[in-house]
Amino acid sequence: MTSKVRITPCLWFDTQAEEAANFYTGIFRNSRITDIGRYGEAGKEHHGRPAGSVMIVVLELDGQPFTALNGGPHFKFNEAVSLQVSCKDQAEVNHYWDKLSAGGDPKAQQCGWLKDNYGLSWQIVPDIVPKLLGDPTSPKSQRALAEMMQQKKPDIAAMQRAYDG
Repeated sequence: MTSKVRITPCLWFDTQAEEAANFYTGIFRNSRITDIGRYGEAGKEHHGRPAGSVMIVVLELDGQPFTALNGGPHFKFNEAVSLQVSCKDQAEVNHYWDKLSAGGDPKAQQCGWLKDNYGLSWQIVPDIVPKLLGDPTSPKSQRALAEMMQQKKPDIAAMQRAYDG
């Protein structure tokens, strides 16, 4: 028996939904495009898109469903919403950081946050971070947090060294 996911994030793009979906599915394992919907003539006075052009792309990233919408230039991504990627080790951190940050704004990189080429914000989070930062009154956790705040791409070994003192 399969369960239907109740909540699916919808990512608004100008015209790059299919391009972005291909980019994201090429980064995450267990990912695929499951459907592409196209604009028709109906509603053209509102959407202004040529009939047959991509309207939505339904995709899964590591099993998580998403919809990518070509909605026009009216809205842009901002840091108020980001996608978190949990990483078991430095190799995963490096993989996701290097792939997702390619073409993104280097000025938007701080303590594990980055913006990709489409302006979408991501958080690359090593699984050990809750352990290292878990006690806000601990000098160990404070040192690890201070180290993390100085980093762009997370460096697990440096955070662990700071934690250990």
